[in-house]
Amino acid sequence: MGALLALASAVAYGFVDFAGGLLSRRVHFAVVTFLGQVGGLLLALAAALLLPAEAVGSADLIWGALSGAGSATAMHFLNRGLSRGAMSVVIPVSAVTGVALSVVCGVCFLGDRPTPLAWLGICVTVPALWLVSTGGTDRGGDGGTGAGSVATDGLVASLGVAVQYVALAQAAPASGLWPVAVGRLAAVLLLLPATWRHTSEFGKSARSAAWAVLIGAGAALGLILYLWATRLQMLAIAVVLASLYPAVPTVLGLTVLRERVTRAQAVGLAGSAAAVILLSLG
Repeated sequence: MGALLALASAVAYGFVDFAGGLLSRRVHFAVVTFLGQVGGLLLALAAALLLPAEAVGSADLIWGALSGAGSATAMHFLNRGLSRGAMSVVIPVSAVTGVALSVVCGVCFLGDRPTPLAWLGICVTVPALWLVSTGGTDRGGDGGTGAGSVATDGLVASLGVAVQYVALAQAAPASGLWPVAVGRLAAVLLLLPATWRHTSEFGKSARSAAWAVLIGAGAALGLILYLWATRLQMLAIAVVLASLYPAVPTVLGLTVLRERVTRAQAVGLAGSAAAVILLSLG
């Protein structure tokens, strides 16, 4: 069940990633990121109230706030990279490095001990993610101009991703979904100064603002599914499965937009499927 929840998280993040990248081309990325966290806060707060917690400790809320700081960092720099038209650079860098950092933390500091089969799945995942993200036709720019700075955006985003995942997993199961809600609140507060300079963007398009809020709610749903997965599965496995989200936009391009999938992407998708099987069995 933990593996299924982590995969569901990946699907949610895949849709969010695709939609958020497109929206960041029309609206300033800081506004998209901020409104997204507002949407995430609304959904997480509603979910936390609907699913009462047994006991919420101060440590759980602190871990949640730290996770929110990671989310704010990850989404700010990810959307900044996407807004520069470099999807083929920022997504693979953030996804692959985020997985590596999270797995290292889980194994070295949290006592995770994946089985040999699971380790094989982790090793397959990293190149599969890279091939899926970088091997396609130009859906988001080639990152030629300013590719170095965009890669930096991806690296900083990956650090935020690792903090988001590792910190949230430390909250006790009895705390329910309150760590997620507190994390979204922390993210909103942290992003407010960067958004303040772009307040004129808020009134440009009500539809774009609504989409940003919905995208953020989808991201919060993905995080909730990931949190539930960590309560049934070790952190290293849950993170790797949840991080398969770059495969989702590729599949959407194939099935919905009728895009041609390159040989590299096909290999990456096959590797992703193999990784899911190995990690689930492991």
